[in-house]
Amino acid sequence: MTLDGSLSIRVNGEHRRVPEGTTVAEMVNLLGLDPLRVAVERNLEIVPRSTLGEVCVEDGDDYEIVHFVGGG
Repeated sequence: MTLDGSLSIRVNGEHRRVPEGTTVAEMVNLLGLDPLRVAVERNLEIVPRSTLGEVCVEDGDDYEIVHFVGGG
């Protein structure tokens, strides 16, 4: 955490900053993705979709996010 209250994380290999207290669902929304259409791995562990709104992002977390797209 920094003096400005933001956390340093990595998402799909890119460094990002998010406000302290951000949930994983909020982070996904900040990225412009729908939490119902993604799979999230946090520090090499899958985050169950049912808990995305409960799990808080922590400084130094490493995320891999895969989003599903429909088509035909």
